[in-house]
Amino acid sequence: MPTLLQRFARLWPYLRPGRMGLVAAGLAALVGAATEPMIPALMQPLLDQGFNAGKLPLWLVPLVIIGLFTVRGAAGFVAQYALAWTANRAVLNLRRAMFDRVLTAQPALFGAQSSSSLTNTLVYEVQTGTTLLVSTVLTLVRDSLTLVALLAYLMWLNWQLTLFVALLFPPVAWMMRLLGRRLHKLTVQGQAATDELAYIVEENVLAWRSVRLHDAAGQQSRRFFKQGDALRRLMIKSVAAGAIMTPFTQVIAACALSAVIVVALWQSGGQGGTVGGFVAFITAMLMLVAPIKHLSDVMAPITRGLAAVERGLDLIENSPVEVGGTHDGGRARGEIELRGVSLQYREDAAPALHEVSLRVKAGETVALVGPSGAGKSTLVNLLPRFIEPSAGMLLLDGVPLRDWHVAALRRQFALVSQDVILFNDSVAANVALGEDIPRERVRDALKAAHLLDFADALPQGLDTPIGHNGSQLSGGQRQRLAIARALCKDAPVLILDEATSALDSESERAVQDALDTLMKGRTTLVIAHRLSTIEHADRVVAMDGGRLIEQGSHAELLAAGGLYARLHSMQFRT
Repeated sequence: MPTLLQRFARLWPYLRPGRMGLVAAGLAALVGAATEPMIPALMQPLLDQGFNAGKLPLWLVPLVIIGLFTVRGAAGFVAQYALAWTANRAVLNLRRAMFDRVLTAQPALFGAQSSSSLTNTLVYEVQTGTTLLVSTVLTLVRDSLTLVALLAYLMWLNWQLTLFVALLFPPVAWMMRLLGRRLHKLTVQGQAATDELAYIVEENVLAWRSVRLHDAAGQQSRRFFKQGDALRRLMIKSVAAGAIMTPFTQVIAACALSAVIVVALWQSGGQGGTVGGFVAFITAMLMLVAPIKHLSDVMAPITRGLAAVERGLDLIENSPVEVGGTHDGGRARGEIELRGVSLQYREDAAPALHEVSLRVKAGETVALVGPSGAGKSTLVNLLPRFIEPSAGMLLLDGVPLRDWHVAALRRQFALVSQDVILFNDSVAANVALGEDIPRERVRDALKAAHLLDFADALPQGLDTPIGHNGSQLSGGQRQRLAIARALCKDAPVLILDEATSALDSESERAVQDALDTLMKGRTTLVIAHRLSTIEHADRVVAMDGGRLIEQGSHAELLAAGGLYARLHSMQFRT
């Protein structure tokens, strides 16, 4: 397990831009700590001289006390503000690095972590962890310096008695180290349990229709309670581990205090000494208890804070970015080739694709058909490298996909899938996603998708927000908006995965006409379960069980009487 210093060192790249804030906070904390010994130092002249008339000016004591606390207050404010400024700047830097990594990480990240887990880490964990660290690091620095200042003053007063005080540090340090390890383990387990609880909520929010339709509310409530109770037990264990430090420290401090008082009384009896000196020493020693207690209490929040922030650091460090080549040939012709491509998601599962070889000429329209699970969507997801093949090679314009620059490769594809994803932004922003596209081109795309009249009639026209994932639109409107996005991109290769599945018959015919116009001169891969929509494709490829079974024109495959003919017969008989 890395040391506390090593764990803080991982944060330094994000803290470095605000290092002047750290310097200011450190200097302010040093000034505040330097004022601490002055309080007991006032006790000795006050007791030894203050009660003797004329020896100590009356105006001096209140002036010193007010000035002392003014300096302490100002130093405390500066330290807290400067540290918070630095920490929040570090949070911004860390969040941006995390979000950039999410945007550029290999697609495997989204299979390994749920969206709720990523959201929890990026939005909540980092902020919570940083808030804990700001308060605890300030306490750590301020009280450590206070402890050093008070110990130095005690050594100056009486070094023999100060040695008794120093005896309480080794057992406290040992206990803090022991509890730190346990707290780190419990915190990591608590984070995993929190992620699982958030995932249950996410599932039920997304699937609320199914939950109510199947009367599964009771089942899901029990599932939520079970996970919530597991998290509760972990939190109780974490609180117990953190809370035991305070009474342990207080008992050790009480033992040291008792020994010091006994020895101090013995020394004063044998060696003399003033009442003021004795009271100054006892006061300074009692003032040690507060910073020692505070330092013993920081272990729990520091451990929780670091564990939370480290989740973000782990995301950055353990999620490799997508790797591509350097090839960028501008706009591709659109020739696609698969050579013996196989893909297996898990070792214990059947292959999703098995030695598929296929060549699609530039400008050709190829329809992929087959029963569910045949491997059609898997095949088209290989082209923009959303997934990687287990074996074989894919080429675009004769260049292996791995040799293409990732961004250049994806500029060649426009995708409309059956799972439409829209952003909580305007109609125009959703159509012109990721690009600075002229307004007229956006309108042309909406017109081709038969959505322009609807968009113009909205309260703010094309600038009208469409809500979370297009919640303000109907299913057909959402799909046509996704089609408009693909039309606007004007890529040389189109992938249409059930692109018209949510449209009524009239809208489907209109959009199909627009798509037919768009397909001219472009390579198009069409996945459709409604076989009537792909009868005019240049070629039909029938797949089953991850294998390419047959290919040919619509008429040729019907005449062959194979898989396609059977699917066609069943669909039209129905």
